[in-house]
Amino acid sequence: MKLTVDGVSKSFGGRSILREVDLTVGENEFVCILGHSGCGKSTLLNMVAGYLFPDEGEIQADGETIRGPSKSRGMVFQDHALFPWCTVLQNVSFGPEVQGVPKKQARETAARFLSLVGLEAYANHYPGELSGGMKQRVGIARALASSPDILLMDEPFGALDILTRDMMQRELRRIYEKLRPTILFVTHSISEAVYLADRLVVMKRGIIADIFEIGLEHPRSYESPGFGEAMARIERLLMEDEESSGAMSRP
Repeated sequence: MKLTVDGVSKSFGGRSILREVDLTVGENEFVCILGHSGCGKSTLLNMVAGYLFPDEGEIQADGETIRGPSKSRGMVFQDHALFPWCTVLQNVSFGPEVQGVPKKQARETAARFLSLVGLEAYANHYPGELSGGMKQRVGIARALASSPDILLMDEPFGALDILTRDMMQRELRRIYEKLRPTILFVTHSISEAVYLADRLVVMKRGIIADIFEIGLEHPRSYESPGFGEAMARIERLLMEDEESSGAMSRP
């Protein structure tokens, strides 16, 4: 599914958050949005999800204006937002069941996506019995179970420890290569963006400062030729005219 952001602006309480943002995301493309805290990246993602609306401009998915949430756009948050009173299988089957899929079929779909993320053995466990990384894998399975064309991810690994985060990055790329959804992934980590993305959108103060084609073959790692150079180039752009606030991270 192709996504088009055309001249989008957004303000809150008189403060401009986004200013005339233009962006096109192609079908099956993996795009990361990177920037300092407060640059507008999560606001943009929430408008693509249909949770917020532009003050000016328009956002379209396959030529249709986005006017609210849709099963064609699945969301994964930093907080996994699982229902603690439901089992893992029930959490993942929730979306299909709400969409009217018969319970038996919804449970079969949930089991398939739990297998995809390697958690089939935990189907009858409750979220409180899982680690942070496992909860996020359930969150990804839940989003995928509704068969979205676009997967929206708002710093989904930001609260994880570094080893779990590295594992989840590899897991996400594996899932992406298998299913090939369109992914729009928000992060404040330069290395995470360079590791994951086909293209990287750098935002500063509510505008798109630049868009980078990463151009490194997958599978890639921090040791891949050109990885460090890509990180350095993006960091230079982010630090231009910026006070050192500690908002960006290299891990």
